Amino acid sequence: MRVNPNPMPDYLAALNVSREAEQEAMAEMSSGRRVNRPSDDPAASAILVDNHDRTTLTTRYLTSLGLLQSQWQTADSTLGSIETALTRALSLGVEGANGTLSDADRTAIVGELQGIQDQLLSLANTEFQGRYLFAGTNTSTVPFAKDAAQPSGIRYDGNSGVNTVEVGEGLQLAVNQPGSQLFTAAGKNMFQGMSDLIQAMQSNSGFDSAINSIRASFDYISAQRVFYGNTMNQAQAQSTYLNNAKLQLSQQENTLAGADVEAAASNLVNSENSINATLSAIGRFSQMNLFDFLK
Repeated sequence: MRVNPNPMPDYLAALNVSREAEQEAMAEMSSGRRVNRPSDDPAASAILVDNHDRTTLTTRYLTSLGLLQSQWQTADSTLGSIETALTRALSLGVEGANGTLSDADRTAIVGELQGIQDQLLSLANTEFQGRYLFAGTNTSTVPFAKDAAQPSGIRYDGNSGVNTVEVGEGLQLAVNQPGSQLFTAAGKNMFQGMSDLIQAMQSNSGFDSAINSIRASFDYISAQRVFYGNTMNQAQAQSTYLNNAKLQLSQQENTLAGADVEAAASNLVNSENSINATLSAIGRFSQMNLFDFLK
């Protein structure tokens, strides 16, 4: 019979293996994951890297959509307020056109119309998170300003560009409508209509043309609001799709990397028992001599 005079390296190697098994079992139980590093499962790790990249991109798209939906809601609400202001201007125009108002009454109405004109200017310059909604792509510039040199009294400093944002692979949505399209289109210039109505009220003539101009602007803006409704519907549909995709990615990751907690607990107990047995053997070995092996 051959006797190994120095089994200590074998004991230490066995102890190291048991401790690695213990650490792996503890890592699985604490993280709830079977794959915590590439060496745990190289094939699954490669898939998980791609999974994480896709999840990050999907989250980025969802974040963009959330911000855009808030922006579109703000723009749509602004257009609704403009419609309300134009409705009041139309009512005042009809009131002034009946020819029964006194000069004092017309002066009071002129004051209210000028207030509405200022309100419309303020609404057309609405900001969202520090950017002007109706300035085209020039969102850092105040789009509308008073300018006596203009027939309407209002100058547009934005541009006619449209911003787009990617909200999915190969899918982009238009973000805005430029103010030149919404508020100063030929024949539908709400500022020109307001200026004409104020002049009509002051001169007590020309009401029909001014009222028709404002009505055309109102109808046009109402039609343009469809853009925001349609875009928000598209965004909602895309958000639903992306959330479902994110859920599927999460389920795939759980299938690939999720730990079997019961198996990990069993492995932990076994590795701890193995460690204790090895330590016990090492303790006994330090008290043995050659005569113990010869018995």
